[in-house]
Amino acid sequence: MGVSVLVVEDDVDLIGIYKEILELHEFEVETASNGKEGVEKFIECKPSLVIMDGDMPILDGYQAFKLIKEIDANANVVIVTGYSEFEPKSQEAIKQGLIKVISKPLGVDELLDLAKKYTEIQVE
Repeated sequence: MGVSVLVVEDDVDLIGIYKEILELHEFEVETASNGKEGVEKFIECKPSLVIMDGDMPILDGYQAFKLIKEIDANANVVIVTGYSEFEPKSQEAIKQGLIKVISKPLGVDELLDLAKKYTEIQVE
């Protein structure tokens, strides 16, 4: 099976936390530290789920989301942001197929629930 979750986040500490939690529950995880790298990793590893920060350098999460959707219209992408899920760019992205916008912080249970829902791995 390919990579189940791609975490795209510019905060090194958060990348480490998400990766550790997901790997402890048997998910295969790849990471990227900005939107451009995230799109490149998406092409390379074809993950089942992308969890992406909304505000990053080079390409923000919304720009990267649009590029990923152009590559694969069925891609499962979630944006985690410090801003409101009701801001216009979040609402526009949802109309374009974004699964969800989650306000930071992303809790452990919510992270695992997302990963379970959008991958083939069953977490006990």
